[in-house]
Amino acid sequence: MENINWSDLTFGYMKTDYNVRSYYRNGQWSELEISDSEYIPMHIAATCLHYGQESFEGLKAFKGKDGKIRIFRMRENALRMQSSARGIGMAELPVEIFEKAVTEAVKRNERFVPPSESGASLYIRPLLIGTSAQVGVKPAKEYLFVVFVTPVGPYFKEGFKTTPVGIFREYDRAAPLGTGIYKVGGNYAASLVAGEIAHAKGYSAVLYLDAKEKKYIDECGPANFFGIKNNTYITPASTSILPSITNKCLMQLAEDMGLKVECRPIPLEELSTLEEAGMCGTAAVISPIQRVDDVDKNQSYVFSKDGKPGVVCEKLYHQLRAIQYGDSADVYGWVTLC
Repeated sequence: MENINWSDLTFGYMKTDYNVRSYYRNGQWSELEISDSEYIPMHIAATCLHYGQESFEGLKAFKGKDGKIRIFRMRENALRMQSSARGIGMAELPVEIFEKAVTEAVKRNERFVPPSESGASLYIRPLLIGTSAQVGVKPAKEYLFVVFVTPVGPYFKEGFKTTPVGIFREYDRAAPLGTGIYKVGGNYAASLVAGEIAHAKGYSAVLYLDAKEKKYIDECGPANFFGIKNNTYITPASTSILPSITNKCLMQLAEDMGLKVECRPIPLEELSTLEEAGMCGTAAVISPIQRVDDVDKNQSYVFSKDGKPGVVCEKLYHQLRAIQYGDSADVYGWVTLC
């Protein structure tokens, strides 16, 4: 532990002490089991390997200046995992088991929760997979739920700084009415090729357009998109966008700051009217967008000429972080003390 530089953590995996597991067999979830192994037993015919029956969540725990550990939006993540399970035919995990497992995983690995002054956090990864052996295309009969944790720094190495993103029309992240609204691994696999191309060209992420007409803003790689103009917080409405819990929080904070909030289709040409733009999600919180390059059209939409985040982005970011670390009162009931 003495070798960990908490202020220099990347967003990656570090082994911690324990993970927490529950098995679904014969229509019932087992009592929680504590394991110190990084590996799970897996049959070669498990449905998660062949038919993508897999869902995961991502949430964080923060240590405040008062020494208390706060888990952020745990119940919302539990409910979203249930939604994902319904979406791809998996057994739904009860909220109570989810919350108990997450809390237990944080407590068992308390020494890995970064100190408040580091700006880092403990990332919590709940995972639900189909494990029963079969080669027919049908839902599994058995499932494994596991929660592991790892200390992390910012998702984007730049931290809270503006970055460019690019539009690449030849790639889609998810189809309308498909699995885009669920947090399943296949959506992320579908984004890997475009993401690597974007990174090689100097972009932090891909800004996807709608898969049907290529006329509207969809999702921004691993995060939701939002824009600011005329004292209004605007975020896309789409049948292929994952409902970001962070985005929900930002919409609430924006409304309480006096901004109007709109969740609606955003035409691509509306980018030229936005005063600020950003990506948001659990991992990044907010990553302000410097500019959007429409690569195919050789056109750029610039939101920050000096490279600095916009006023609204900055205020939203710091307000949300203050709640997560306990520096501001949690008037919304978003935090669970551990």
